[in-house]
Amino acid sequence: MSEDINVLALVKGRERYIFLYDDANRAETLRTLGRFASNPSISFSWYDAAVLSQRIRQESRRADMNRRFDLPLPSDNQEW
Repeated sequence: MSEDINVLALVKGRERYIFLYDDANRAETLRTLGRFASNPSISFSWYDAAVLSQRIRQESRRADMNRRFDLPLPSDNQEW
């Protein structure tokens, strides 16, 4: 698991939504998007939640693919 912090931002008029999360808290971030979408006192919509959720999942897949191919080569273990 990565120790990187992911940043996801949305600007809607005068409102700014900035989500910071690491890989271990991805599911909680997705739930937070749903809570924000269900709050009628802010302009964050279910469409916004869907778009940002898709971004989180795409980034997760991209990171998994990068880790998948970031394996050491046999030659990396050889000492000269």
